[in-house]
Amino acid sequence: MVAMAMVAAQQNLFFSSQSNSRISRPCIPIPQFISIPKLSRNTKIQFPLISCSSSQTPETQTQTAESCVNLGLQLFSRGKVKDALTQFETALSLNPNPVEAQAAFYNKACCHAYRGEGKKAAECLRTALKDYNLKFGTILNDPDLASFRALPEFKELQEEARLGGEDVGSSFRRDLKLISEVQAPFRGIRKFFYVAFTAAAGISLLFNVPRILRVIQGGDGAPDLLETAGNAAINIGGIVVFVALFLWESKKEEEQLAQISRNETLSRLPLRLSTNRVVELVQLRDTVRPVIIAGKKESVTSALQRADRFRTDLVRRGVLLVPVIWGEGTETKVKKKGFGLRPKAAEELPSIGEDFEKRTQSITAQSKLKAEVRFKAEVVSPAEWERWIRDQQESEGVPVGEDVYIILRLDGRVRRSGKGIPDWEKIALELPPMDAILSKLER
Repeated sequence: MVAMAMVAAQQNLFFSSQSNSRISRPCIPIPQFISIPKLSRNTKIQFPLISCSSSQTPETQTQTAESCVNLGLQLFSRGKVKDALTQFETALSLNPNPVEAQAAFYNKACCHAYRGEGKKAAECLRTALKDYNLKFGTILNDPDLASFRALPEFKELQEEARLGGEDVGSSFRRDLKLISEVQAPFRGIRKFFYVAFTAAAGISLLFNVPRILRVIQGGDGAPDLLETAGNAAINIGGIVVFVALFLWESKKEEEQLAQISRNETLSRLPLRLSTNRVVELVQLRDTVRPVIIAGKKESVTSALQRADRFRTDLVRRGVLLVPVIWGEGTETKVKKKGFGLRPKAAEELPSIGEDFEKRTQSITAQSKLKAEVRFKAEVVSPAEWERWIRDQQESEGVPVGEDVYIILRLDGRVRRSGKGIPDWEKIALELPPMDAILSKLER
């Protein structure tokens, strides 16, 4: 499941597969704020001082929040979701510490997601985010929550996390703002000066008020009307201009934060390569330029057939075709043995922790991955892919559901997009070969 024993609390979130850290399982007592790695369904959860094997039940041992969480995970691994949900609820009633409460709420959310109860899952995750410092990246990265991420409740939760606030906390927004500052390093400085200049103009206008009153009263010694009116006009104009610039920068920042959030979601979408290996899109960075083709089946088929004519040129430029057919992921099916990816596919999906860092840093592993990449890949969890594409269409003002294509850069960000079937000849001329200097700068 539910891919964590005591949920990751100290993950870094973004943009590189190296950004998440794995920490070993705790012994008892559990130190505060200790992260536990994601566990696959086949991973046994063992704590040195408390056994939660099937031969022991809550009646034969002293119940603690930790033991209930562990037992709930074991029950879930055997397909007893309802019993597992009871154990997580019991854990929450046993005065858990923050780490145990975070784990209980997170795993309870996974049970609700498995049962197709999106609203209940969202509420549990919202509580874990707000009160127990759950990293939103955990929700984004967990392949077992793929079905939940395809629901409207996840979109609402993600939007709340992007905006920040009391309901879900501000950690996700802080992470987004850090990335935004890297991409637009002088925006904060510009906004500071806009505020400073607005304040200066306001103070100057305030000092001009007595002069304006004296001009209105007239008489000997009254200031010059044109000079006073000109100064006031300059100050008012400055306030209007700098406030407008500040609001414009704030709007651009929100748009950028929304795009960064979408890019992070995109980076975690899974693909199946021609060798049947399942990878996340983030693992293909610096290796290929994915071109997402979304639309009706006949449109996508036609686009793929046309691309074959330029296959050699496109392969030299690192193009990887990712077809997404509307409607293939509209129904989120609940499976008895898990949700999201198939168990086998989930096991094939490498972790995003320390082990994966070592693999991606290995030249041998990179070469092997490149050898597995061919001209076309198959999407896994098509509902997630459709949701991301529709969000992208809304952000760019394109009618949702139209046939579109989206070209990604080598670093995983969106290069450009368009309506209809791609002009492959133009794309082949536009993209530099993989060994060109421009491609190296794009990485």
